[in-house]
Amino acid sequence: MRVGLTLPQFRHDADSCLRTAAQAEAAGLDGVFVFDHLWPLGRPDRPALHGPTLAGALLARTARVTVGTLVARVGILPDAVLVNQLTTLHRMADGRLVAGVGVGDAMSRPENLAVGVPFRPREDRLASLVDVCRRLGERGVTTWVGGNSATMRSVARAEADAANLWGVGPAAVGEARRAGGPVTWAGQVDVGAVGADGLATLLRALALEGAAWAIVAPVDTPWPEAVETVGTAARSLVD
Repeated sequence: MRVGLTLPQFRHDADSCLRTAAQAEAAGLDGVFVFDHLWPLGRPDRPALHGPTLAGALLARTARVTVGTLVARVGILPDAVLVNQLTTLHRMADGRLVAGVGVGDAMSRPENLAVGVPFRPREDRLASLVDVCRRLGERGVTTWVGGNSATMRSVARAEADAANLWGVGPAAVGEARRAGGPVTWAGQVDVGAVGADGLATLLRALALEGAAWAIVAPVDTPWPEAVETVGTAARSLVD
């Protein structure tokens, strides 16, 4: 199982993201991932760096780690524009891009409304998701579909390279894996509280249930400490 982490992008400057990505690469982590939100969910008063733009900067400033979107949401941009954006990153990445895509949910609605973009019915967003996945697949882009529902997992099996489950327990990963198709995991972890040993226990459980990736979103922990802890836990998987 490969291990990555998200970055401190809910701020005005990109320096901390670039430093954290460099530290993650030096620590031997496999990937760094960016959110695609206009603000932290539920906090429109706070800033957010644009995920795909940040991904481009990360690709230019790193040499080895996978860079991924977690996840780029259909409906904010026209499908063709989103596909072109992610395909451009793919061309820059030399095989290091994961294009995570999804449809959003009710918590995403305020972002659409803030920029004057209608929040379309779920059936329309699902149709766009399938269209985007197929176009990306035709261009050789590695694609994950983000979402915990059976419908999203079905789309992932049919149209993408993997499903990405957010915040679920290892047992749910195993259930999804047995239903068919590769499964990846991402979720928030207070790595300072659980420590490297506690995080390693979670990572081993996810690996045993068949997760191809585990992407840790650190909370309530200074970033240099978080990266060190995630790196230590990841290395324990192969010791």
